[in-house]
Amino acid sequence: MNTLRHQALQLLLTSDPEAKAKGTMALDLNGTLCSAEALAEPAGIPGRPPHPELVHPTQLKTRSVRNPEGHAALIHALAHIELNAIDLALDLAWRFPGMPDEFYMDWLGVAKEEALHFTLLRNHLVSLGFDYGHFQAHNSLWEMAEKTKGDLLARIALVPRTMEARGLDASPPIKAKLLTIDDQRGAAILDIILRDEIGHVAVGNKWYRFLCADRGLDPLSTYAELATAFSAPRLKGPFNMEARRAAGFEEDELYALEQLWTSRQEAPPLKLQ
Repeated sequence: MNTLRHQALQLLLTSDPEAKAKGTMALDLNGTLCSAEALAEPAGIPGRPPHPELVHPTQLKTRSVRNPEGHAALIHALAHIELNAIDLALDLAWRFPGMPDEFYMDWLGVAKEEALHFTLLRNHLVSLGFDYGHFQAHNSLWEMAEKTKGDLLARIALVPRTMEARGLDASPPIKAKLLTIDDQRGAAILDIILRDEIGHVAVGNKWYRFLCADRGLDPLSTYAELATAFSAPRLKGPFNMEARRAAGFEEDELYALEQLWTSRQEAPPLKLQ
């Protein structure tokens, strides 16, 4: 069969980043979904090119954006995040059967926008004299996807609502950094990404609350339990509260987030001896 969910899986398996992005942007969302069908997981998820080399985040070099290589490395890091975001949305669209049709359409729409983001950033990187794969990158986003692939609630809570939502906080300072070197094109791309990512995180919030209601769970306490159970990364402020509100985070969630960050800031340093 060639349903939209089958197409999402095939695109997820595609190793060439350009082909993956183009194919995702070309998805016709008027096709058949087959929402109830459970698809077997093949080997090779996600499809990856031979480069970039994936390393632990601590192994990535810190470069100044004021030199050409450092500038390109920053754009490359952003492109890598967006390529992962395509995979994450496609994975949600094929992996979890039995959800309402709207669930799959939402994530396929997200995938198409993430593919546009990757394409914009890759083209900008090429204009700087580099290409995707030139620098090392890390695999943290997909590692959390692997951890949560057996639990849709955990996946929604800890990938779009946690790891991808960090982009809402990071976007303004990164844009400001690019403007210090007069990278107007890069700054404009970040404006597009922030606008769209607010919508993507809103989709995560929407389906997280749907699943919590369906399972009779409290969203706030359940999130804390999932973050602990799956060793989610500790979020660091400052937080883009305006963007997070626009993405559908509720005031009690934002308060808890701010309190946790403040308590960490005020805590005395840990003594090892």
